[in-house]
Amino acid sequence: MTDPRTTPVPDHVRSDVAHNARVWNHWLGGTDNYPVDRAVGDRVTALYPSIGEVARADRAFLGRAVRYLAGEAGIRQFLDIGTGLPTAGNTHEIARHTSPDCRVVYVDNDPTVLAHARALLAGSPRGATLYIDADAREPKRILRAAQPTLDLERPVAVLLLGILNFVLDTDEARRIVRTLMDALPSGSHLVLTHPTLELGGEGNEAAMRFWNENAVPPITARGRAEFAGFLAGLDLVEPGIVSCAQWRAEPGAARVAQFGAVARKP
Repeated sequence: MTDPRTTPVPDHVRSDVAHNARVWNHWLGGTDNYPVDRAVGDRVTALYPSIGEVARADRAFLGRAVRYLAGEAGIRQFLDIGTGLPTAGNTHEIARHTSPDCRVVYVDNDPTVLAHARALLAGSPRGATLYIDADAREPKRILRAAQPTLDLERPVAVLLLGILNFVLDTDEARRIVRTLMDALPSGSHLVLTHPTLELGGEGNEAAMRFWNENAVPPITARGRAEFAGFLAGLDLVEPGIVSCAQWRAEPGAARVAQFGAVARKP
């Protein structure tokens, strides 16, 4: 991958304002970020020291969830919305390690993510992986664009990891989920993670306040009841709604302030 620290900044990329995808990359130890991203990320870490653990736990949850879906659940199609910058263990790599015939569509609206995704997917089997430049608030457009890579008459796993927290209006966030899942058949799955103030994480609230004053897009935390509302009408996969770090993890896994869940459409 190219390194923003040593390459010119494209005209369409804002390098003067911290952006979630790049700050998240910094917390994961990546290099696809700018000085402003590292400065804001380090300040958030000072306010909320466990944010790095949250980032790593969210990524590890992705791996466990995709392995479960491609393996035990038999899912062969994945729609990963708000994918962020590519790093080790991307959805298509994990899914195809379990079942080589899996098809994956990525969705994001960050130009830096788009550039890296195109490079990453250049070597993928033709037609088996697609990147869509779209906003999560456009679920109908996303569904249209995902075809014909995905057959929407067959089960699809929709991944919304750490993305609904950037949709500040809870009714709108529910509408996004409902529109996506209503369009998919029985046997489809929904995979969610979302930050919360209910699982500990001292400094989380102050860190979010700082983020909203200094970075984009703005973020919100939600409680268990609101998180569960996104899963209404779906059957939760065991162990249900838990800290994402503890979902089907090894015994004794430490809890982080991020809900995680996988649910199946009956």
